[in-house]
Amino acid sequence: MNPLTLSAATDAAPFLRGRWEPAQVTLAQAAALLPPLAVVLVAGGGPQALLLATALAVTLFWETLFALLRGRAWSWHGVTTALVVAVMVPAGAPLWQPALALSLGVVLGELIFGGRGFGFLAAGVVALAFLRYSFAAIPFAGDGGAVAIATLPGTALLLYLRLISWRVALAAFLGFAAASLVTGQPLDPGATGASLAFGLVFLICDPFGAASTNAGRWLYGALAGGLAAAFDTAPGAAVAPEAIVFAALLASIFAPLLDHAAVLVIARIRRRRHG
Repeated sequence: MNPLTLSAATDAAPFLRGRWEPAQVTLAQAAALLPPLAVVLVAGGGPQALLLATALAVTLFWETLFALLRGRAWSWHGVTTALVVAVMVPAGAPLWQPALALSLGVVLGELIFGGRGFGFLAAGVVALAFLRYSFAAIPFAGDGGAVAIATLPGTALLLYLRLISWRVALAAFLGFAAASLVTGQPLDPGATGASLAFGLVFLICDPFGAASTNAGRWLYGALAGGLAAAFDTAPGAAVAPEAIVFAALLASIFAPLLDHAAVLVIARIRRRRHG
């Protein structure tokens, strides 16, 4: 592929162009996660704080171990994964279960590929999907009104820094709405938006798991939203958090293919225009 053609066909987030380092992306994501984390810590009290401490310890352990084994500098990228899980998993869950899920998520979703920025899946999505699939008795949180409101400052920050794409977010909401109308599910924009907010921003829009081309972002977002509607089993207009988790996981698997197809189609169209 001609580099100029590829550059013209894509409009990747700044860190993909070299302006941002993965550590800087992690810092921005961590700052965006602090308000919703504060909400769940106030609600969950000591047990939620213990869950957060366990999640941080597990992720930093694997980051340290892989750094030592590969002879590389230590990184703290796993912190954001721990924060996402601490928001989504309620207080009182047996600590060994999220610890096991985090271990598999961080190792299989990120470190085994060489670290953050080298894989195609978000470690938090992988961890939450494994947790829900293996320990279905644990209900996910992260869909409350207070969490949704607390997600807004971080959303504005990440959009301003161009670390998440508004195209993905809008396409996901439209895809969910379209799929809901087709299947006859109730659709209340307010309730749906509140229940989608956290998972949409920090799981579906995650810059390391989402598509990178503009066309790919529209397709990826629509796919994720449609899958969330298909997987949703929650009564009423609210969206089940686990539906968002599995939608983000499956859509991320297809994101590289969607990007590749978008680049090929755009390049072919431009070749035809220029003879």
